[in-house]
Amino acid sequence: AHPQAVEAVMAADWVVLGPGSWFSSVMPHLLVPELAEALVTSKARVCLTLNLASETDETHGMTTVEHLRALARHAPDLHVDAVVADPLAVDDPDLLLAEVEQMGATLLMRQVRRGDGTPRHDALRLAAAYRDVFDNFLGDVGTRSL
Repeated sequence: AHPQAVEAVMAADWVVLGPGSWFSSVMPHLLVPELAEALVTSKARVCLTLNLASETDETHGMTTVEHLRALARHAPDLHVDAVVADPLAVDDPDLLLAEVEQMGATLLMRQVRRGDGTPRHDALRLAAAYRDVFDNFLGDVGTRSL
C-alpha cells in the first residue's frame, strides 16, 4: 500500500467505501494487506455506500444483502458503522435492515440517485446523505438518532 493512503486512513474521522464496481473497485482496498490492516485498526468510522444497480457482469443477480455478505466474507474484521442505500435500489428493505443491524451498523435510506431514471448517483444527494451519516442524523426527517 502507498504509505500516504495508509496514513490518510489512520488519520481519518470517516472512511467511505463505495459506490463502485463491487469486486473491482470497492473490495480491492481490502486485498492490499497494509491498507486492509489500516481500515481494520483505524479509529475512523466506516460508511459503506451501496450501488444503485447490480446488473453488471461482476454482480449480476446479486441482492443488496449478498453484497454485504460478500464484503463480510472477504473482510470479517472490518467494522462498518453506517450503510447508505437508495430505497429504489433495495430489493428487500426488511432483510437489508436486519443484515445491517447484524453487522453492528446503522442503515440510512435516502434517495441518492439522479432524478433522470439512470442508475447513477447524484453528487449533491449523496453528499447530503454523507452529511446526515457524519452528523448522526440517521432517522426520518425531523428525528435525531441517539
